[in-house]
Amino acid sequence: MNRFIRKSFAVNLGGIRVRSRCLCGAAAAGPSGSIRQSNHGQEQQCSGTSIAQYDIAIVGGGMVGMSLACSLASMPLTKHLNVAIIDSNPALVNGIRINKQDPPDPRVSTITPATTSMFRDIGAWQYLQPYRHAYFDQMQVWDYTGLGYTRYHARDVDKDSLGCVVENKVLQSSLLLCIQNADFQKRIFPSRLVSMSLNPGLKSKQMDGISSEISRADLAKLHLSDGTCLYAKLVVGADGSKSQVRELAGFKTTGWNYSQNAVICTVEHASENQCAWQRFLPAGPIALLPMGDNFSNIVWTMNPKEALDRKSMTEIDFVKTVNHALDHGFGPHPTSSLLGKGNIFSWFGAGVPTSGNGGFEIPPKVVKLASERMVFPLSLRHANDYVSKHVALIGDAAHTVHPLAGQGVNLGFGDAFALSRVIGEAIAVGMDIGEASLLKKYEAERKPANIAMMAILDGFQKAYSVDFGPLNILRAAGFHAANYISPLKRSIISYASGEQRLPLFT
Repeated sequence: MNRFIRKSFAVNLGGIRVRSRCLCGAAAAGPSGSIRQSNHGQEQQCSGTSIAQYDIAIVGGGMVGMSLACSLASMPLTKHLNVAIIDSNPALVNGIRINKQDPPDPRVSTITPATTSMFRDIGAWQYLQPYRHAYFDQMQVWDYTGLGYTRYHARDVDKDSLGCVVENKVLQSSLLLCIQNADFQKRIFPSRLVSMSLNPGLKSKQMDGISSEISRADLAKLHLSDGTCLYAKLVVGADGSKSQVRELAGFKTTGWNYSQNAVICTVEHASENQCAWQRFLPAGPIALLPMGDNFSNIVWTMNPKEALDRKSMTEIDFVKTVNHALDHGFGPHPTSSLLGKGNIFSWFGAGVPTSGNGGFEIPPKVVKLASERMVFPLSLRHANDYVSKHVALIGDAAHTVHPLAGQGVNLGFGDAFALSRVIGEAIAVGMDIGEASLLKKYEAERKPANIAMMAILDGFQKAYSVDFGPLNILRAAGFHAANYISPLKRSIISYASGEQRLPLFT
């Protein structure tokens, strides 16, 4: 079994490497230090005569970018840094208003116990606590064929929960409040990055009354859409899957678009849902995630035409299709045995411990649609490099993954916390935080972990894109193995919870 999983994983990684030769991003590579612009070659003029210098410029004030700022503010070695946060979202200046009486927003994240722990460490969790969030300690995953299912429980790995579902606006608000209340030199620029020069070529030891031992020739220069210019030792691209920093810095990407869209929305039940549910259907998985107060979040993957149909149909019809997809639709309920009599894993012999958590359960019925339905196209994209001199990518700017396991934002948070640690280590030994050799330590830590998760998720997506008898049996065998073989189940839960190791026997 161990060899089989390793072989399958290697095939997935190989697929990424093979595709990299024929599928690359639109960002073209250029000579290091050249001026890269998005204004058809015309360099932007800076308003005013003074240009401020910052240690770090974070481009993108979303959840991942703000988590980096909060992490820097929380560590003794980095809290003295002067940080610029560049984002045109007015909420970063005006604040994020959350009405506790409103139904949950459909845009949510399932954060792992490892991410929750990091939020506590940086001081952001206290600002999240007053608002709605839902822990879950159980999860059921099953196959539409009725051949296999798995039930996970936090007690399998001696944890209190498997994850926590939080609205994105609540996460964003807690991080914003955290950075606002921190004793930290920061400035938010409500603007967009237009162009970036990685080698301005100007020499100066005195800038705007600020003394610096580093000349401007050793800094990145950023031009913003409102005419503002600034210098920074390190520019961090946290500006999402269509990253301007990634494009301007010339990083190439590898990836492909899935022929799938995700439909997301909030739904309501007659009673509170306390379990995370995911069913693999012929066109893609449907997930039902608890949000507290009788609400759940739907993430339903399907082909683009079906997604548009689901978005436009009446609320009554949509609720019917959701319940059909989560219950008897497309196939029967699974049983506890793959072959009908006895358990296939009795082949492993007596004495093998099992940790099945009871029989298959039917998800709670959806009674009402409680939000708008939103549709997003799905893709896999990975930057071939995360860093160069003066530049680092984190979050979706470096990688985007299929949402079937809710791991995307957790990978981004992992990037942010890893980069802040590397910056702290550099300051401890007196290194320039913009040096490529230093930033490569961050890349060496995060790239293997991110590629591994991407390969696993892509493998699952491909495994369920084919409805074929023998393959259905193999998939069902995998479900039963995960349900009844305790070491495998513990490894899967630990890996999905944020521990960076492969789901192998350990």
